Amino acid sequence: MEEIYAKFVSQKISKTRWRPVPPGSLQTVETFATGSWDNEENYVSLWSIGDFGNLDSDGGFEGDHQLLCDIRHHGDVMDLQFFDQERIVAASSTGCVTVFLHHPNNQTLSVSQQWTTAHYHTGPGSPSCSSAPCTGVVCSNPEIVTVGEDGRINLFRADHKEAIRTIDNADSSTLHAVTFLRTPEILTVNSIGQLKIWDFRQQGNEPSQILSLTGDRVPLHCVDRHPNQQHVVATGGQDGMLSIWDVRQGTMPVSLLKAHEAEMWEVHFHPSNPDHLFTCSEDGSLWHWDASTDVPEKSSLFHQGGRNSTFLSHSISNQANVHQSLISSWLITDPAKDRIEITSLLPNRTLSVNSLDVLGPCLVCGTDAEAIYVTRQLFS
Repeated sequence: MEEIYAKFVSQKISKTRWRPVPPGSLQTVETFATGSWDNEENYVSLWSIGDFGNLDSDGGFEGDHQLLCDIRHHGDVMDLQFFDQERIVAASSTGCVTVFLHHPNNQTLSVSQQWTTAHYHTGPGSPSCSSAPCTGVVCSNPEIVTVGEDGRINLFRADHKEAIRTIDNADSSTLHAVTFLRTPEILTVNSIGQLKIWDFRQQGNEPSQILSLTGDRVPLHCVDRHPNQQHVVATGGQDGMLSIWDVRQGTMPVSLLKAHEAEMWEVHFHPSNPDHLFTCSEDGSLWHWDASTDVPEKSSLFHQGGRNSTFLSHSISNQANVHQSLISSWLITDPAKDRIEITSLLPNRTLSVNSLDVLGPCLVCGTDAEAIYVTRQLFS
């Protein structure tokens, strides 16, 4: 893999996201957004990755990531998602959800819409209405779904001032992340190791399905759905384990993969090459998992600083009854094929890697070391 470029930005980065490229367009990936946390003032910022690798007249690299614009954000940025090419949705530790609009003509960001009390605590022990962090947001134009520490799920539309639907006591524990399975269905993960599927077509406030890690109730922090096979879901949690689930089958993960040494903060399937998956952790590591089956005699060596350790996933259900050609490489449980190659993408361990995103050949991640790392050559 080609060089990964670091830029120090004087703020702890909590979230990083690539701006989507319009479907069918020939544009390259060139702009990403970041959100910050745990700083005196927090910001949502837009960056251009420029043209790496070209030496300028002084022998330095041209096209270090350039700040295009930024805007103050009240509270920590807990999650960040592009709604479309121009709009970015930010979730705040204050319980507020804000839609920011990018104006490319003069490179500014403005507030286009805001739901100030999307998430809040009520009841005994809390003031009449104390804010609760909004922990996760997912967009599928025109809809925006938010989840929070208050166990509440909101369904917003970008052009509506009020929530279209709210499930008030969706969970008695903190909801940490949310993703769409398909348009009316979402999947949430919570602080007691459960996945819950919710169908907005149903009137009630109960999930249509609950899956869980057996035993320890380890908090789950992140979730991502396979881009082509909507029943395949990856989660990561407090113990650093990567869990792969098939939501059509049973209530337990298909495989548990030993991964990071501390909390896994984000997991992402590559959107166009989903045999590749990426994770980042509190332990300062950023990993690329390669489960593509066309690699001959794939060794399961884990390459990091010259240290190799054999890696084999532990599978806990038998998929033999499912037609093999329909199975994602993440669900194959034949031990001979169960090997996955892991590459550590950061040259040195750093403070917590809080967020990552992948699009095309590009990867971006943000850290508590106040650095943003970018590579444009993921698969070279």
